[in-house]
Amino acid sequence: MSEENITRIFIDEKELILIGTAHVSKRSAEQVKEVIESEKPDSVCIELDEQRYKSIMDGNQWKNMDIFKVIKEKKATLLLMNLVVSSFQKRIAKQFGIKPGQEMIQGIESADDIGAELVLADRNIQITFARIWHNVGFMGKSKLLLQIFASIFNKESISEEELERMKSQDMLNATLDDFTDSFPKLKVPLIDERDQYLSQKIKEAPGKKVVAVLGAAHVPGIKEEIKKDHDLKAISQRPPKSKVPQIIAWTIPLLIISIIAYTFYTNPSAGIQQTISWILWNGSFSAIGAAVAFGHPLAVLTAFIVAPLSSLNPLMAAGWFAGIVQAYMRRPSVGDFENLSDDVYNVKGFWNNKVTRILLIVVLTNLGSTLGTIIGGADVVRLFIENL
Repeated sequence: MSEENITRIFIDEKELILIGTAHVSKRSAEQVKEVIESEKPDSVCIELDEQRYKSIMDGNQWKNMDIFKVIKEKKATLLLMNLVVSSFQKRIAKQFGIKPGQEMIQGIESADDIGAELVLADRNIQITFARIWHNVGFMGKSKLLLQIFASIFNKESISEEELERMKSQDMLNATLDDFTDSFPKLKVPLIDERDQYLSQKIKEAPGKKVVAVLGAAHVPGIKEEIKKDHDLKAISQRPPKSKVPQIIAWTIPLLIISIIAYTFYTNPSAGIQQTISWILWNGSFSAIGAAVAFGHPLAVLTAFIVAPLSSLNPLMAAGWFAGIVQAYMRRPSVGDFENLSDDVYNVKGFWNNKVTRILLIVVLTNLGSTLGTIIGGADVVRLFIENL
């Protein structure tokens, strides 16, 4: 058996065998099978969390998704990021005839064949996305969303050079690789923290001999991090919400309301002008966001009506209401959920699928409302100064 891409570590009377795989290589899956069958480990660790494991094992996972729950729990953006990963994988599979993640599937099957305990060693992908989201700030979030949409609709073929580079990365890293150039802070939650998490899970895996199936890019980091002890609870927490955005979120509405109220008191006609300006800017940009996503007319109208009010209440968001109305008026069918992973591969499918249409309406309506708040608020202040 070739020792290429294999790292052996002896720690605490345990032998840890790390297989550095290429997620887009057929040879990697073959090597995983060979190593597990010949070494017969007590445990097999794979670089998956429970959500991605279920995604691989249950092809019908999308059927069970509750779109209303996704909107109410404010997970529309995180789900879109998940779909970006899926879209990227589909593009690779279609172009090169390669099934990404085949080595993980092989690890699961081989562990079952020899009776080894299967350990899901990666951190929950939602936690990783949440910690990524926390690191980029408001402008970064906007830029990241734009890049996400651009990546979904990118029709360019993947070059052989890019494919070779992907062979040393895991699929999540490869998908977000371009983003880390724009946002260097992403490296910590995307790579460094996951190296720490993976190393601790591998070290804690039961038995004297453990095989770990990993993306090759993680192996150098894990070799260093496995020498240390890591608090899995600490790096698995959703990032604490800063009080500053909350303070700003309440201060701006109170300021806007106070300015309009004072203007009404001193000059009612100017106050009416401010109110109309606030409603038009907020409602229009929010409605444009819903319309760009080809929302139902009632969803667009809802966005227009709700945005001027929701912008004054940080506990509300116009996108939630527009998304819920869209879901009622254009309720997704079982087929929409079944075709979700295929439809995100192209622009037409992304816009035609009723599930992704709802997600787009939520996100774009909220972005429009934010932009409307900035412009509308500035216009309210302008009218206030002019009427002093």
